[in-house]
Parts: sequence; C-alpha cells; structure tokens
Amino acid sequence: MSESSEPEHVYNVLFLCMGNSARSIMAESILNKDGAGRFKAHSAGSNPNRKVNPIALKTLEHAGYPVEGFRSKSWDEFATPAAPKMDFVFTVCDDAAEESCPVWPGQPVSAHWGIEDPARVDGTDIEKEAAFVTTLRYLRNRISAFIALPIAALDKSVLGPRLQEIGLSEGTTSGRDSPS
Repeated sequence: MSESSEPEHVYNVLFLCMGNSARSIMAESILNKDGAGRFKAHSAGSNPNRKVNPIALKTLEHAGYPVEGFRSKSWDEFATPAAPKMDFVFTVCDDAAEESCPVWPGQPVSAHWGIEDPARVDGTDIEKEAAFVTTLRYLRNRISAFIALPIAALDKSVLGPRLQEIGLSEGTTSGRDSPS
C-alpha cells in the first residue's frame, strides 16, 4: 500500500426528504458511521417537521448507529454559499424528488432512492417499529452499495446511472409516498 501526502477526499452527501424527521436522518446516521470517514453525511427537508421521529432514533440506536445531535432542518441551510459543497444529493422520498430543489453549489451527482415512509404506518407499536427496521435495512443496503463504488475512478456520466440503479433496489417506492 502506498502512502500519499494528500488526505483522501471526504465526500459530502446530502439526504433529502420533505420532513427530515425519519428516512433522511436515518440515512445520515448510517452513512456517517458506515462511511468510515470517507463521507460526511447531512440531511434536510423541504418542509422540515421541526422534530426527529423518536422511533427513527430508537431504531438507529438499537442497530448501533449514532443518535446524538440530530435535528429536523430546512434544505435552505445547504443552498447558501457558506454551506459545504455537496458531492452527492439523494432524495429518499418521492415528494422531495418531485419538488424544485435549490441549486446546490458544485453541481453534485444526484439520484432518487425512494423508500416508503415508516412514520405513516398505522398499527400497533410493534408494527410501527417493524416499518422503521425495514427502512433501516433498505437504507443500509443502498448505502453499502454506494460506499462500495470506486467513486474516485468513475466519471459523473457513469456514476449517475449507477446511483439511480442503487435507488431501484429492494424497497423502492413507486410514487406512493408522503412527507417525512
């Protein structure tokens, strides 16, 4: 293994959902841990709920992911000149994918990774928790596929379709979504 005098590039990733209370928060936590310092994940929403879903946090914590410091925030925070330059932007709900997103500095590669909103599940506490566990599994699978890509070696024209393909993996939505 050769040593380099330059540190490896840390990729900034933004996960978007309307409410920024469950799926995007979960994705942020998963990537920050599983990305092992190669990625800095962020999350935001077009219409933030102002609080993080407690079942999302419980699910993350039970799976060994960080839960501290999360807050539901607007995507406007990431569309300013002072915001970190994003390398990747992923929408994890269909509603956010259909909205007119801000122009992100640096023209990041983007893809839609729609997953049904676990916060919209009606039923017993066990059924609700099971929906969040399923969401965690789908997100973890997509994020694992993403971090396995040889990102530095791929051109944007190749990378974009590969990221879209990841979004079509098990658990993808087909337009039946709601804010979270």
